[in-house]
Amino acid sequence: MIRNVLAFIGILAIAAGAYFFAVMPGMIQIMPGMLSPGMKPIVEVINKNPQGLMAAAGNLAPGAADETAVMLNRWIASKGEIGYTTIWEKQVQPGLTLDDVKAALESVATERNIKAVGDLPLSEELKARGIASGTLFIASYCNPETARKMIDFAPSMAAYLPCRIAVYQKADGTLWIATLNMDMMLKMGQSMGNNEDLIKSTKAVRDTMWEMLERGSKGEI
Repeated sequence: MIRNVLAFIGILAIAAGAYFFAVMPGMIQIMPGMLSPGMKPIVEVINKNPQGLMAAAGNLAPGAADETAVMLNRWIASKGEIGYTTIWEKQVQPGLTLDDVKAALESVATERNIKAVGDLPLSEELKARGIASGTLFIASYCNPETARKMIDFAPSMAAYLPCRIAVYQKADGTLWIATLNMDMMLKMGQSMGNNEDLIKSTKAVRDTMWEMLERGSKGEI
């Protein structure tokens, strides 16, 4: 999880910097006066190698700037809460239980042919240790063929495997379901170019995780 967070921070900073550099070249020169001292290291990296920044920006996937803006808005709205910034999240309909959500997830997994590769019933484990806990459950999924294709394209993406769905209870008692923002993964990274097979396969996984979120929140089998 820490690696995912650090990776996002780097991606967000680089993508945002690249976008501003591309549309407003003069922005780089005035940024030091606009940003807080804590942002100085990022500005220094941008100023040190603007050509490299432009080259990286030119290699971004379509929609990178738009997705960066979406996530930046979430980061601002949450006052810097990185988890909220990087996920898709929906409230589970009142009256539904964890079992209802799990049944919906199982249904989607079967229909979409994605393999369930492990459950982590954290709240049950905590209770077994005598520690009170609201619902906290993690389910993991993977399409091995798509995973192999993605790692062949970008080996470092292995650190993001497998895909996960989290179901958790907030302090007010409401139940929520969430997963990593897959658009961040597909739009804010290196362009897949003309690799139509990889694009189709990864989009199918993205759509599967979104469907799990939607149907899981409704207990829809």
